Amino acid sequence: MLKRTRTLVGTLTAAAVMAFAPAGAVADAYWQCVPFARLISGIQIFGDARTWWQQATGRYETGVQPQAGAVLCFKPTARMRLGHVAVVSQVLTDRVVQITHANWSPIGGSRGQVEKDVTVVDVSAEGDWSQVKVWYDPNRDLGGSTYAVHGFIYPDATARVMAASGMSRLQNGAIAVAQSAASQMASAVRPGQGAMSVLSQAADSTDAIAALISAALRGDSSSSR
Repeated sequence: MLKRTRTLVGTLTAAAVMAFAPAGAVADAYWQCVPFARLISGIQIFGDARTWWQQATGRYETGVQPQAGAVLCFKPTARMRLGHVAVVSQVLTDRVVQITHANWSPIGGSRGQVEKDVTVVDVSAEGDWSQVKVWYDPNRDLGGSTYAVHGFIYPDATARVMAASGMSRLQNGAIAVAQSAASQMASAVRPGQGAMSVLSQAADSTDAIAALISAALRGDSSSSR
């Protein structure tokens, strides 16, 4: 069973990141995928997501094996002209990972939100991570679209140090931010109930990962992103 991103959790995560991001990294609480991926991966590539794979050549190792901390680099599409980048937060199997990324699903009706630990499944015929399906929050399922990806950009030692430093600051600050937000919600929604109890209930979600993988590999999902 896997935790799924709820609207509340996405909002709190974004709030924590925004509170402790470097000056100038936040614009009206709206996150683009590139600055967010750079912040939490430590990989220092700039420019549109569609340029990251080429820019990584000669600077970072790249490949098709999933690895925690690596950046998954999506190819542009007609609807996603600038491409997309996401950071692998956990490798579940050789064909299933969880990612943390920004500006993918609309959360609470808003774009530019952060999603933490959501599922991506490799659906390529060769198992080479050239085609994937991605969790789409409004559907509470994998989206119906299949996306072409270049592969993974792996952080070097310097990037890992930068990422660890940044995540440490975010994690230390996230507790206070989350407690404050949860307290406000608990007071407004369920007076008298503890903030952490409300937060835990909101975040407690499970699904059958086997069903998601099966649906992705069959290609029978009718919803799309």
